[in-house]
Amino acid sequence: MKIDGAIFDLDGTLLDSMPVWATLGADYLNSLGVTPPKEIAEIIKLMTLRQTAEYFKSECELSLPVPAIEKGINEMIESRYFHEVLPKPGVPEFLRDLHEQSVKMCVVTATDRYLAEAALSRCGLLDRFERVITCGDFGAGKDRPGIFEYALETLGTEKACTPVFEDAIHAAKTAKDAGFPLIAVYDRSFAESKGALQELADYYIDSFEDLLCLPS
Repeated sequence: MKIDGAIFDLDGTLLDSMPVWATLGADYLNSLGVTPPKEIAEIIKLMTLRQTAEYFKSECELSLPVPAIEKGINEMIESRYFHEVLPKPGVPEFLRDLHEQSVKMCVVTATDRYLAEAALSRCGLLDRFERVITCGDFGAGKDRPGIFEYALETLGTEKACTPVFEDAIHAAKTAKDAGFPLIAVYDRSFAESKGALQELADYYIDSFEDLLCLPS
């Protein structure tokens, strides 16, 4: 596979940050004295922050406006992104190798920009990317291909030479259906999707440490 550009998911792909989100919905509702719906983690797992806030407001009957709910959720995880979350094994080295080969890269993430950029900057990775594109800024999630097409336009590379790196099956399927090469990345938060990802992907890795060279 010739790689001139690369589009990376953040959480669960570049950063080992999915555990941060595992209990966040329940913790946030509990902090307001609201009993979380059953299976709340699974319900919101594939939602953007805006979708989650809208769901909480409508289904849990919160009186707070949606932006305030978003702010409250982010405030609960700020310290983790600012001080704790680390890259997954092999990520810094792989990004360095791509950078040295003049591969243009960007991040596409559902996490808010200030959190994503804080973690990437602290880990010394932010300057590897042309841009961090968030679902919030773009106005749509990864269940539609627009955000991936926008990232491709930002990089200015050919789609066939611009793989998407993803760990979540719904986003991976969106990218693949849109014609992007797909490099699927294992994350324990989506362990139940491993088989489906392996079938869908052009290339599958359990870890970036497996990528001793670019896939061909």
